[in-house]
Order: sequence, then structure tokens, then C-alpha cells
Amino acid sequence: MRRHSVLGLFAAIAFVAAAVSVQAQNPGGSPTARAVKNPVASTAASVTAGAAAYKKYCAFCHGVAAKGDGPLAPKGTMPADLTDATWARGGSDGEIFAVLMEGAGPKFDMKGFKGKIPDQDAWHIVNFLRSLGPKTAAR
Repeated sequence: MRRHSVLGLFAAIAFVAAAVSVQAQNPGGSPTARAVKNPVASTAASVTAGAAAYKKYCAFCHGVAAKGDGPLAPKGTMPADLTDATWARGGSDGEIFAVLMEGAGPKFDMKGFKGKIPDQDAWHIVNFLRSLGPKTAAR
């Protein structure tokens, strides 16, 4: 990865992190996170890497097919179906990244992965999720 790409990635992450810790709680998305652009191109390699990272970090709760039917979801929770057109916390790449990193409030049944998953893996997961669901203009 070229140096300016890495710097851009860190700038985007810092921008999201500064604004989304409270915004991740907000069903309907975050205007700040919505403005963040995905620094990882959605290539076949990225989608493949995202599928592997999704399986490692997300499938337990969201299910192998991302339908929200994972076997280890905490009792009483309803993980989101990540393949449909409904994204209650926003559907832009930046908003999806923010929820991955900060969690989903207000009860935070979904804990954030900040510090537990490399940022680039999270962006790969975003690209993978984009490959599953309906195509939308809100990227």
C-alpha cells in the first residue's frame, strides 16, 4: 500500500472514531460517519478477504449467510440481516464501518471491534457485505 493511501486510511479512521462513539447508538445512521469514504477499493481480493474476516468475527451472531441467524447470538437479541435493504444504523460504507468498530447501541448487544480487528479487515468486511445485499446509491 502506498504511503499516501495509508495516511488517508488513518485520517478516515480518526475522523470516524472522533465522531461516532455516540453516533453508533443512533438508529438511522450518523451524518459524520456517512461522509467517510471507504479507503479500500472493492475488488475481488477485498471481497474475498472480507468474507474471511466476516467468518472470523461476525458469522457467530449474524450467521454464515449474514441473515441474522447466527448460532451464538446472545439470547434475546436480534442480529441484523445484513443482506436486505434495511440498514437501521445507516447504509453508507462509513456508517457500516462505524458500527463494526463502535458497536450498536443503545444496549450494545453488538460490541464494537475497535482494537480487536484491524481497520483494513473492517473495510474488507464492508466490501464483502456490499457484495451480498442489494445495490444502493448510499456508499
